[in-house]
Amino acid sequence: MYTGDGFGNGSIDLGGLRVCQISSLKKVWATHEGGPDNLGASFFEPSETPQGFFMLGCYSQPNNRSLYGWVLAGKDEGTAQEILKKPLDYTLVWSSESLKIKQDGIGYIWLPTAPDGYTSVGLVVTNVPEKPSLEKLRCVRSDLTDQCEIDSWIWGIGKQSDPNGFNVFSLRPSNRGTQAMGVSVGTFAAQNGNATSISVVACLKNVSSHNLSCMPNLNQIQAILNAYSPRIYFHPDEEYLSSSVSWYFNNGALLYTKGEESNPVPVEATGSNLPQGGSNDGSYWLDLPVDKGAKERVKKGDLQETEVYLHIKPMLGATFTDIAVWIFCPFNGPAKAKVEFINLPLGRIGEHVGDWEHVTLRVSNFNGELRGVFFSQHSGGSWFDASELEFENGNKPIGYASLHGHAMYSKPGLVLQGSNGIGIRNDTAKSKMVLDTGTRFSIVAAEYLGTAVVEPPWLNFFGKWGPNITYDIAAAFRKIINSLPDQVFGEEGPTGPKLKRNWIGDEI
Repeated sequence: MYTGDGFGNGSIDLGGLRVCQISSLKKVWATHEGGPDNLGASFFEPSETPQGFFMLGCYSQPNNRSLYGWVLAGKDEGTAQEILKKPLDYTLVWSSESLKIKQDGIGYIWLPTAPDGYTSVGLVVTNVPEKPSLEKLRCVRSDLTDQCEIDSWIWGIGKQSDPNGFNVFSLRPSNRGTQAMGVSVGTFAAQNGNATSISVVACLKNVSSHNLSCMPNLNQIQAILNAYSPRIYFHPDEEYLSSSVSWYFNNGALLYTKGEESNPVPVEATGSNLPQGGSNDGSYWLDLPVDKGAKERVKKGDLQETEVYLHIKPMLGATFTDIAVWIFCPFNGPAKAKVEFINLPLGRIGEHVGDWEHVTLRVSNFNGELRGVFFSQHSGGSWFDASELEFENGNKPIGYASLHGHAMYSKPGLVLQGSNGIGIRNDTAKSKMVLDTGTRFSIVAAEYLGTAVVEPPWLNFFGKWGPNITYDIAAAFRKIINSLPDQVFGEEGPTGPKLKRNWIGDEI
């Protein structure tokens, strides 16, 4: 039986290297222009580290948001071969000495020179020209490191990233997913001159034979949901709401088989008569009831009968738990286009049967804190730090489902999906129609828990959750709206959660 004893204990053993997540940070240097929103960026080091732990690198973030960062510190657990070693020297990567910008003194960024067989996983920032002490930081034995890549732009001298200038980027493991063991350190990379001059640092790697022991057990998952379950607001004009899968099946959903389209079969409440596994080869699909009255009623869903479905998965070397909260709507309504100042109803364009959307909570396995939320949008989406979100009822993050399309957003308003002032409208707003995802949920998958979680049959149905639809759009109209997304011209029936890329991978 999985105990969850390692979850929320403050530190995690990566296989001889114990790491802790430090969010108590001391500002070393800051600039007050350039970067996102031209507000500059700040650079930090841990204000203190627990006894026996050493700094691995500094942290940086843009000034256009409140401080909500962290960086890992490491401790050698006393293996035969040292895991942590002092750097041999430092190389100056960049300094702000010659810049005529608003800044707090002068900033210097240093790359540690690692001993043979060891790797730097972070840079050091100082506000004096002298090299940092060799005691300040530790390099990590290379077999406990992994390749990383730049993530988001933190700062540069201009208002946008300049590929030929100086830039600071956050980092993330290059290989991310439920089986990937790369661990984010919370440090950053510096680019000075061109893309090939990015300071070479790595992320960590969880090589522990018990590398999932820091994941939460079922009771801890329940506690996380009690604390952080999202509240999703539907638009005031929304006609097509969510439901549970069983409500959809019990109210007349039909299974179609290719070649036998005239003989659809009602679906059992749990999906027990759905084909299992295989591939999405077009042989099977689901659709609404044939009866017109039943069809229109089922399209509208039933908010009171909604159940959300949770997929619990390790992420970033099992130092975080991702809880994907899947929401099902029986029907996706018609779209509206915006062409500069004109709004155009698009008839039935955008309609499709069976709509799966999700938000994902990212929770630290060090302390159980919510660190970020992902909002899915049209086969993509966006991550937001918890500090950037709206909350209700304590720690419940708020999301907004777009009108008819149910794409998830962190703030109300209009998001245009397209280009050059032409696109599909994604309208969101608060209303009395709100889904509290913590009220009724079911854990449908948590592979690391083994047999403790039994997957429902419908989860392993790999056919389409709706028929393919092709819209008849006049060629002249097509020219007018050639900036619109591809789905304007046709909708493939959607697949279920398990066939989405993020089921075993990272969200983006």
